[in-house]
Amino acid sequence: MLDRVRAGLLLTVAALAGCGTAPPAPPAQPTAGVSVPSMSATTSAAVTAPRPSRQVSGGWEITVYYTAVERFHSGEPTRVTGCPKLDCAHGDDDLGTYPADFVQAVTDEGTGRTTAGQYLNWSYDVGFWLDSAPRDTDGDRLTPFVSAAADPSVLPHGTRFRIAACGTQDDGSAPPATICATLRDAAWLITDEFTPGLGGSHHIDAYIGPETGPGFTDSPWYLTLTGAGITVD
Repeated sequence: MLDRVRAGLLLTVAALAGCGTAPPAPPAQPTAGVSVPSMSATTSAAVTAPRPSRQVSGGWEITVYYTAVERFHSGEPTRVTGCPKLDCAHGDDDLGTYPADFVQAVTDEGTGRTTAGQYLNWSYDVGFWLDSAPRDTDGDRLTPFVSAAADPSVLPHGTRFRIAACGTQDDGSAPPATICATLRDAAWLITDEFTPGLGGSHHIDAYIGPETGPGFTDSPWYLTLTGAGITVD
């Protein structure tokens, strides 16, 4: 997965025309899509206020990661080799030819859905492999608005948490109110860890599902939150 802790690692998802629509809703809601209220309905101050019921741990950087979708990509055809299924590491089987920017997105995000309906996954310790689902580096299925990754010495595998305060974006602005509200409503679970040497002790990657249109990384959903607060269950 997360070999893209944006030195850029990353956190954002789309809701603008030409950049796709909002990603799937958190599991407590129907997974087909998320219906987001008007951004003017909630002030950024309200949505970034910490939840009062639990002690908030502040100073977190939270980025999003997603499943790339081949049909939204183009570019020079690039042949990929690896494992035809998750039963080897750094295999040399022919896994097919895909657009160059799709292959790059899979390498950055860790997973991509092909036009054939399979998933081309990647991790630093396995390389590329084909699968029936998007998976993390341990082979566990990724669940939108649930799966997350962190430094295991800080947030161990199995830790449940919520985003209590969204903080600000890289440019110092408040994130869109509807996006912050959706991230805060989700119940997150640490199921993965960063590539060794990447991430940092106060960094979380949160999985938001498949991209929903071309230009997804230019959408307001593809963002990084700084100075965010979390509560651990």
